[in-house]
Amino acid sequence: MSIQASSAAPDVVHFQRAELNVILSLYGRMVAAGEWRDYGISALRDVAVFSVFRRTAEQPMYRIEKRPRLAGRQGMYAVIGMDGRILRRGHDLRTVLRVLERKLIRVVE
Repeated sequence: MSIQASSAAPDVVHFQRAELNVILSLYGRMVAAGEWRDYGISALRDVAVFSVFRRTAEQPMYRIEKRPRLAGRQGMYAVIGMDGRILRRGHDLRTVLRVLERKLIRVVE
């Protein structure tokens, strides 16, 4: 009976090590550029979330989400802005994160 109860428990979604390496690489570059200061990771039933903050006590500037249930549709990765708008969604994490890398490109005069 306890076997059925444990198998009925919902799985928690986590970022894999390779996914975290990609995200933390971008995070490190943004911290070096002075854009980001802190982050938080949440592993929930349907979604894993990497939240990026300018300051610790604020709302997240961006959320990088992984929703495996959307893998067959529009893609399981998404970048969501502070206002809740989906900035980019797709199947490839590196491609989705490019929307944030544009912040690193600055005009030099």
